Order: sequence, then C-alpha cells, then structure tokens
Amino acid sequence: MYPPSRKDFISLTLSDSHSQTYNNGKHRRQSCWRKWKQLSRLQRSLILFLLALLLILGLLSYTSITEQWRGLSDREDWLDLDDRELKAIPPGVKPVLGLAAGKVPAPVAGPHLQPAVGPDAVPEPKGPNIPILAKPPKKKTFVNKRGPPSLQKDGNVSDTVGGEKQEQEVVREEEGEEEEKQKKIVSWRGAMIEADQATEPPPSANEKEAAAPPATGNPADIVPLEVLPETRGRLEAVCDAFKHAWKGYKDYAWGHDELKPISKSFGEWFGLGLTLIDALDTMWIMGLKEEFAEAKSWVEKDLSFNKNVDVNLFETTIRILGGLLSTYHLTGDHLFLEKAKDLGSRLMPAFKTPSKIPFSDVNIGKGTAHPPRWTSDSTLAEVTSIQLEFRELSRLSQDPQYQEAANEVMRLVHNLPGKHDGLVPMFINTNSGQFTHKGVFTLGARADSYYEYLLKQWIQGGKTEDDLLKDYLQAIEGVKKHLLRQTGPSKLTFVGELSHNRFNPKMDHLVCFLPGTLALGAHNGLPGDHMDLAVQLMETCHQMYKQMETGLSPEIVHFSLQASDGSDVIVKPADRHNLLRPETVESLFYMYRFTKDTKYRDWGWDMLQSFNKYTKVSGGGYTSINNVRDPDNPGPRDKMESFFLGETLKYLYLLFSDDMELLSLDKYVFNTEAHPLPIWPSPPK
Repeated sequence: MYPPSRKDFISLTLSDSHSQTYNNGKHRRQSCWRKWKQLSRLQRSLILFLLALLLILGLLSYTSITEQWRGLSDREDWLDLDDRELKAIPPGVKPVLGLAAGKVPAPVAGPHLQPAVGPDAVPEPKGPNIPILAKPPKKKTFVNKRGPPSLQKDGNVSDTVGGEKQEQEVVREEEGEEEEKQKKIVSWRGAMIEADQATEPPPSANEKEAAAPPATGNPADIVPLEVLPETRGRLEAVCDAFKHAWKGYKDYAWGHDELKPISKSFGEWFGLGLTLIDALDTMWIMGLKEEFAEAKSWVEKDLSFNKNVDVNLFETTIRILGGLLSTYHLTGDHLFLEKAKDLGSRLMPAFKTPSKIPFSDVNIGKGTAHPPRWTSDSTLAEVTSIQLEFRELSRLSQDPQYQEAANEVMRLVHNLPGKHDGLVPMFINTNSGQFTHKGVFTLGARADSYYEYLLKQWIQGGKTEDDLLKDYLQAIEGVKKHLLRQTGPSKLTFVGELSHNRFNPKMDHLVCFLPGTLALGAHNGLPGDHMDLAVQLMETCHQMYKQMETGLSPEIVHFSLQASDGSDVIVKPADRHNLLRPETVESLFYMYRFTKDTKYRDWGWDMLQSFNKYTKVSGGGYTSINNVRDPDNPGPRDKMESFFLGETLKYLYLLFSDDMELLSLDKYVFNTEAHPLPIWPSPPK
C-alpha cells in the first residue's frame, strides 16, 4: 500500500488599499445561531426573560435619575424667586388663603360661616399665611415656615393678578410627590385602615405668633391680606370626618342602631335607628342638607315605636327623645315633635313603681317596665339624667305628666339620707326609693350625669329652682373635699373615687365632662374658683390623651401619687380601650367658648388627627380600639358608637366654629348626649 502523495501549497495574500478586510463574522454568527438552536425551549425562554427584566430595570433607573435632576433644576429656578418682583394686587381684589369659598357647606341654622369673599376674590391654594408685598427684601429662601412639620416644605405664595403662576405649579408638583412618598396603608384583619388619613393641620396657636416677613418700600404698596380663619380648614376636616362616618353607616348599617365598620355590618340594640337619630342635629348644624334629607325621609317613613322591644329608659331618652326634640327646635319641623310625643308616652310606664323611682327598662310596644334581671336597683345617673328631656317635652306638648314624673325623682333624691357632703351613691332601689351600695362615691360611670343635670336643669328653668342649685354647689364642695388630689410627678389635679373612706386614684374618661360643667356654672354666676378648677382638670384630661402613644385616652386611668414615679398616668391592661368618647372635647368646647384660649382648639385638633390616624376605617366609619398604648396594633373593636356622630364630632365642629351665636350657651343647654334644648324664659318677677 502506498501512502498518499504529499502536496505542498504556498499561501499568498494580496492586499489592496481600496479593498475591505476580510473577517469571519458571518461564520461566527452562524455558529452562535446553531448554538442558540441547540438550547431547549425552556432555556431560551429563561434567557429572554432575564434580558427583558434587565431592560426594564434600566429604563426605570434612567427615569428616576432624570426626574431627580429635573426636580433639582426646578428647585433652583424656584429659589431664584428673590430676584423677581412679586406684583401687588390691585385695590378691590381680596386674596384668600386656604380653602375656596363655599367648600364648607354653610349650616342652615344661622348666618354663621358665610364666605368672607366677594365675587372678585382670587382663591388661594392652601398653605402658610404669607403676606403679599410689592417689593420683598432679598433673602436666601422664600419659605415662611410657620406651620407644623407637615407644612414646612416648599410653601405656596399667594396668587397675584397676572402673577407668577408657573412657579406655583412647580410647588404643587413637588408637594404631590412628597404626599405620594408618605402614603402607607396598614391592614387590620382584612379591613384597610389608612395610616395617613389625618388631615393636614393648619398652623397651631404657637406657630401663629411667628413674625411675618419684613416689608420694604412704601407702606402704601403693601396690600393687606384678608385671610380666612384657620378654623375654616378645621371645620372642613370635621365635616369630612362626619361624611366618612356617615358613608359607612349608610352603606352597611342604614336604619340600624350601630355600624360595625370592620366587618361592614351592623349591631342592633333597640332597633330604632340609634345612630341616625343621634346624628340628625349634627347634620343640621354642619349644613349637610343632602344627608339630613335622607335621614329625615327614613324617620318619616320607617321609624316606628310600636315594637315589642325592651329599651333602656336613660339611653332612649338622651339619644332618641333628646335628638328628636333638638332637631325639632333647630328645624321647626313638626314631624320630629310628633315622633317625640309618641316615644315619650311609651316611656311613661317606667315610672309606675312603688317609689316613683323609674325602672331601668321599658317595653315600648307592650307598655310594661321592669328592672334589670339581676337586681331591683336602678343606676342613680340614669334616673336623674332624663329630666331635661321630659321637662321640655311637657313644655312643648302642654302635657304636664312628663315634667311631673321627672321632677318627682329629683325631689325624692334631694331629700334622701346617705349623701356624703353632696356626693351620692351609685344605686337607688325602685321599691324602697332608698340609696343602696352606700359608701362608694364617684363622678364616673353610674353617677356622672347626676351632677351635670343638677346645674343644667337650674339653667334650663331660668335659674329659679333653688334646690337644684343648692345640691350642685354642695356636691362640688364634696368633690373638692373628698375626691380631689394631685399627682406626684407633675402635680396634675384629678378627681378620684372614695370607697368606704378609702381613696382610689382612679378616674374614668367620663369624668372629663366636669371641666366643661364647672366652666358653664362659672359663666352663669357661680363662684370663680369653679373656673380655676375647670382649667386644672382640663389640663389633666388633655394629658390623658397626650401621654398615650396613639394620642387617644384610655377608658380609665390611675394616677401616681408618688413624686418618685416617672409618669403621672398609669393604665392597666383592661382599661386601655378607647370608645370614641366625647367628654374631653365637650369640655374643650366650653372652655374655648368662655376663655377664647386657642390652646383648647389645638388640643381638639390633635384629638381629631389621632382619631383619623388610628380609628378611621377606609371603607367608611370609625372604630373603637382596644389598646391606646400600641400605635402599631391598636386592635379595632369593630364598633362605632352613635355618640361619635351625635357628640364627639358635633363638639369638635362647635369648638372650631368662630360663630359664638351658633347654639349660644346663653340660649341653649346641651343634654348629656349633646342635643341642644332651649333655655326657658325667666318668669316675670
């Protein structure tokens, strides 16, 4: 076998300066394609997905960097405003800071809250109150940081006629971006409760004292700025809170007693539309005409007291009878008076007892009454806190039976033995008419509104019933002597309890009605030291909110009497719940009306923000919570009490209103459920 012949080759490469260089790219591309085709379909899909993901991330990063640079550029342009001249507003044009005129519905009950702008007014965006100057001095920045932290960002200057609107748009965009970054949502057992729902606060009282920017040039060039009161924004916030609560009730509990906002259902107590009737006068006062009309239609067509149902005499009187009477007085609509007469007549069987002290429960369909199943006693506060309503019903109906029954109870209690310097026990027997469980004295649950109604009946009747005044004054002296103490750390004045001569430094949130009641008495000529005590107790009730992590008070607190203790307020685990109660804001309303001290408004504003932050349910409504000491998990109780609409939000609205004639305290007296009833004309002497 021969080997193959060998062949030699010579490789010769000729190059031409005009020819293109040869490369093997085509072969390499063909090789890559062959390798790609050799991959499985899964492998190819995974590679394509990763490439697409990298592309998207790259685009997002590029967009973010571009927006940051654009924001910096805009901010630099905005800060150059000091080189420009703000144009003065021509005479006759009224600039307005805050909400546009008419955004808050004008209440129908009176001429209050009328828009303070003319047809030529220029509405202003919401922001700090900055005067418009003809020639402002040159400064490093333009921002007047007067508001709270949430307002201390690039604020808006006032619009000018033909003025610098482009810069304002930049600020609005930046503020919108800030708000988007701050939004957080917390999920509570399936219900979404928004953590950022607190309304942006207007400047507080202390911040209002900040000096305005100095003006230069001719004083005649400075146009005075007509600023709507900061309370307009706060009134708007209260109306918004009411509408949100009403939305939940309308959507999930319409015609029923109470809303359960977490489960989006309802709870029934008496089956009489408790929340709806409790809120009637609140809607009228706020000027919520559409909501009021819907509720009135339900009262007219669906509310019936001809039901085989047991109701609590006290709760039905203060909430439903009181709500119907006050709505009649505000509207003049006899529908509500006729309903009140029907209900009042059905409650009268409760007074058919051997002692004339009424039973706690009455069946409004059968016309029968009885005490609770576990006792023959009635709570003292319940039988002595129905008088304002029954007396007014007699005056309107010209039927004396209601007033006679209510006055008889007060006459019996006035003459009873067993009081302790004007302080009364918590229970009274319906058979014997005597105090029971003697030796225990409190201004909290089961006794609180007895003291409140002593003063308010005296005011309602034209200050002619001396026994009521005597009992009230004696009781306040008893409080000072036996129940008043100060905490060790901060010397906060508080009202404790007495049990068989043993003092207990325990105070219910319910006791926070007392500062307002004391102030009301002082306003009506009672001793001046009542107002001094009201100021001290108001501070304590405020601290019950301020010292809690959520800014909301617990149901019950204990106070530390030892100076060595670090905290004034002690809250036991079983007492940490908050029921959206109104007593503190009620007293804030009275204190502001009589002193005009704006700190009371600021405290009320803080409370509203805390309610919005920790109790507002996104689907509608507000919920009571289990733990005011745990802001991360306050624990919703899934219940919105009717008094949140009937009292808490009403008192907040009245607190922020500048119209002192809106339910003047010289013309109206509020029942213990915040329903205003007229003060009777004094009889001729």
